[in-house]
Amino acid sequence: MSRLTLRQLEYLVAVGETGSIARAADRLNVSPPSISSAITQLEDELGISLFVRQHAQGLTLTQGGQRVSDQARQVLNGAREIANIASDIAGIARGPLGVGCLLTFAQLVLPRLRRGFESAYPEVRIVQRELNQAEILLALQRSEIDIALTYDMDIPTDLNFIGLVRLHPFALLHAGHELAEHASVSIDDLADRPMILLDLPISADYFLSLFSAASKQPRIVERTRDMAVMRSMVGNAFGYSIANVRPQSDLSPDGNPLVCVPISGPVRSLRMGLLTTHGAEKSRTLQAFIDYARDKVRSGAFDAIGGEALT
Repeated sequence: MSRLTLRQLEYLVAVGETGSIARAADRLNVSPPSISSAITQLEDELGISLFVRQHAQGLTLTQGGQRVSDQARQVLNGAREIANIASDIAGIARGPLGVGCLLTFAQLVLPRLRRGFESAYPEVRIVQRELNQAEILLALQRSEIDIALTYDMDIPTDLNFIGLVRLHPFALLHAGHELAEHASVSIDDLADRPMILLDLPISADYFLSLFSAASKQPRIVERTRDMAVMRSMVGNAFGYSIANVRPQSDLSPDGNPLVCVPISGPVRSLRMGLLTTHGAEKSRTLQAFIDYARDKVRSGAFDAIGGEALT
């Protein structure tokens, strides 16, 4: 039997899903030459071409490559289950853990949570990914990640959400904005003023739903998919924006003062929490991560981002 490795199969699946060695390298946090070499070795070992290489369009799985990739995904899932069984028998949390995080608050939550967890469970190796909500849902359903930190937005029935913190929406304003000194603002106050929309899949639908629930339409003057750009646009007085996680600094990335003003009235809050597939908590490593996150919430580790603890 050819000497295939799980690492080669992991690289194969990543390149097949992203269509690019560079994007697969970013996802897996390895160098592109490492992935390129592994794919070449895998093709040599199997004696078939797995990809059609097109300079302008990246890499596309051949028909045979698609079949191999589908089977590789099953093998990787089986390997994860073996690791879960071993952890359960040994009574300890260990092995790899794929953690996704909503990119709008990943920088505020994930590194600190990961550092503490890996210190408490040194035999666990976390592989993190920052994704938008649509990407998180897909990655969980494809078993590309084991768990995700995200909001309770459009959660499908085949996934399980564990709430940690409730976060109320607020308006983000530049310090000179006419509403910046208010104790709170309403959707009516905001609707006719220029808005910078954080235009991420599903997240944007939530922000817009705040206006539709009040029978209003926002006056969107700019859209961006980058949280830092949004804050700088607000800081430079292009308009206000809406968010749920309070920034750790009252300055925009380019140094302009920002103000957070709560939105009053019957507006929908979001719950930040952990998202898994049903039954995933049977994994000792995954349950250890869930318990650790709950303990951190109880200890006040998430207080700085605002909101109310749910656990």
